[in-house]
Amino acid sequence: MESVPAIPGTCSRKAHHPMHVTGTARQPAPASRGNPAAPADGNGRHARRFGLPVATALVMGNIIGGGIFLLPASVAPYGTVSLVAFGVLTVGAIALALVFGRLAERDPRTGGPYVYAREAFGDFAGFLAAWAYWITTWVSNAALAVAAVGYLDVLVPVNDHVWSACLAALVLQWLPALANFAGTRYVGAVQLVSTVLKFAPLLLVAVGGLFFFDSGNLGPFNASGGSAVGAVSAAAGLLLFSYLGVESASVSAGEVKNPRRNVGRATVIGTTGAALVYLLGTLSVFGTVAHDRLAESSAPFTDAVNAMFGGTWGGWAVALAALVSMTGCLNGWTLLSAQTPYAAAKDGLFPAAFARRRRGVPTVGVGVTVVLASLLTVYNYTAGSARVFDVLVLVTTFTATVPYLLATAAQLFHLVSGRRELVNRRRLVRDTVVAAVAAAFSMWLVAGAGYAAVYQGVLFLFAGVIVYAVMAARRQRTP
Repeated sequence: MESVPAIPGTCSRKAHHPMHVTGTARQPAPASRGNPAAPADGNGRHARRFGLPVATALVMGNIIGGGIFLLPASVAPYGTVSLVAFGVLTVGAIALALVFGRLAERDPRTGGPYVYAREAFGDFAGFLAAWAYWITTWVSNAALAVAAVGYLDVLVPVNDHVWSACLAALVLQWLPALANFAGTRYVGAVQLVSTVLKFAPLLLVAVGGLFFFDSGNLGPFNASGGSAVGAVSAAAGLLLFSYLGVESASVSAGEVKNPRRNVGRATVIGTTGAALVYLLGTLSVFGTVAHDRLAESSAPFTDAVNAMFGGTWGGWAVALAALVSMTGCLNGWTLLSAQTPYAAAKDGLFPAAFARRRRGVPTVGVGVTVVLASLLTVYNYTAGSARVFDVLVLVTTFTATVPYLLATAAQLFHLVSGRRELVNRRRLVRDTVVAAVAAAFSMWLVAGAGYAAVYQGVLFLFAGVIVYAVMAARRQRTP
């Protein structure tokens, strides 16, 4: 049984090509058996490294979470033009997946966008990527919990009172956190089981719904009343939440066996599989639930199954599947929420407490993340804001594009610089086109997030600048 490797510090032992950054000086990352880019850490029977199946399940499990079960209702007010947005978003997501695969092949260390941005542009860019990605993880966890309560209400009435709904959302967040505290061995097991269990009902709706499809349920093409281009951008801003997770394997690259080979494959396979399920599932929901009813639904997949088969038994089964899916998604995102600050803490850019590991898991990062997400969840329920899920989703859209854009810029930097040890000449043109598409896609998503989300997201980023200043000053004082 192999151990879970930690993020390397500085070491003189040579790896193949990955470069480690310390300040502005680049040094080769240290090697170890089984993972040439990182040393072993976190020994014990609870720590286990992921193979290709589990890495793919991590990607698909993190992508296919609350998004597919709730977002059809969120984008229904824009009309069927949102299906066009889904198609464009899928192309962009696959381009991002290819970029992350290339970057992980070059530098297979835990941390994902943080590692790539810091290696290319230095400490501050790496910190911004880590900070923005960290915000994305715990805000999205709060959003997933809010979405999960809508399906839990189908099985057990919890939305009758704000505090019962809030308590249910907190329980749904803390159960995955406890699984993470138990160790990466259990994280991988929960992720694999939840990914397998949720695909039966998802495929039932995605494929079976096509036989019950009624074009009269689709509603207007552009129900927003504005321009079609603006409606596509606005719908894509919401739908990006459903694709968060394309970077999952690269963020946990240090925990993946043979990361240079498996991270890229898991990312592309997982993203493509999730995209297929998304497109078919959304189309089926649009065609089985009347547009006016769908726009007001809190459990659209349940409504779709009830419309297909009549009664409520099918809706209950889908509601249960949605809870399994969201719990598995929260399980994976809780791990990812701790991995990026862990990598930054090892380099002195986050507080040192985030670098503590137990059973292969950065436990401080898991604890801080679940506490922040819980506080945000309580605030959302007690504030009484309308469409809280949509607000949280748009904030994560903006914060997620920051590390995505920085990682894509790092890929373009390597391609344009032409350094032989970093660029495969045979793939230069193809990789450049893919990186350019991913960069344009990221910029487009910032515009689609809207002014309010960008405003709130910028405030989060500026708070991070102050944290970076304090950490940089402490590094100056410490020999």
